[in-house]
Amino acid sequence: MRHLQSRRTVSAFVRPHTLGGMAVDLARHAFETLPELRVAETTKRVRATVDGRAVVDSRRAMLVWEPHRVVPLYAVPADDIDAELVPAEPAEPPVNDPYVQMPNGTRILPPGRFGLHTTDGQSLSLRAGGDERHGVAYRLADSDLPGYVVLDFDAFDEWLEEEEQIVGHPRDPFKRIDVRRRLRHVLVEIDGVVVAESTRPRLLFETHLPVRMYLPPDDVRLDLLAHSDSRSVCAYKGEAAYWSIERAGAATDVAWSYPHPFSDAVEVGDMICFFDEHVDVTVDGEPRQRPRTPWS
Repeated sequence: MRHLQSRRTVSAFVRPHTLGGMAVDLARHAFETLPELRVAETTKRVRATVDGRAVVDSRRAMLVWEPHRVVPLYAVPADDIDAELVPAEPAEPPVNDPYVQMPNGTRILPPGRFGLHTTDGQSLSLRAGGDERHGVAYRLADSDLPGYVVLDFDAFDEWLEEEEQIVGHPRDPFKRIDVRRRLRHVLVEIDGVVVAESTRPRLLFETHLPVRMYLPPDDVRLDLLAHSDSRSVCAYKGEAAYWSIERAGAATDVAWSYPHPFSDAVEVGDMICFFDEHVDVTVDGEPRQRPRTPWS
């Protein structure tokens, strides 16, 4: 494809990244291609509904990562959309900078804000019955994707791959979750107060993200925490419930758990994980540096 076959992208496969030879650091390569339009085929049947009716039904869907995005969206041929697509005014540019700058200087677009586009194309509205959803489709100006439109994941009522519901965003086929048990002494402090201490954490490894340590509830000072009204959805783990603590007179979310996890995260169901970005964590006597992430 035009974007994927640019000289810069191809040269990344032969540029020495490690010991002075020809080996490729795949994690580094993934971030080097962030400024490119990236695509991957999917053999899954993809559907999306509006008001209970399937307006998208495609066996030709593509996964598309627009420049700087770290999660994909679905793109389907316009012929696979059972609704009228009409030109729409482009979305207003965001007031605040939507990018997050990582420690290595890479600028990324975190999940969400799916109506924001970073490659050339035309904004379209979708009319289905008496319902019009403004700017939810985007016709790509790429000669290798003729007739394809990218769809705003959040603008549809439900997404299905085959017969399974997909939440948050399409799942990335190049990303995975692993959970491992390990005997480590973990101490979590907030403003000098110990809020958790455990020797039986479960480590959750997720591609391109810091290792997260999930702790048994019995090892957490739940008397210092309160259930929060906050909720979020992870495409791989499910819906997260949050825990907060009083800081400077306000409730601040500091931890989360998955009461009803998806299959990939069953081993950490109901366990509690703290934001390493906002608390002090010591592992086996060594303080951990707070990671720099979109949640920092």
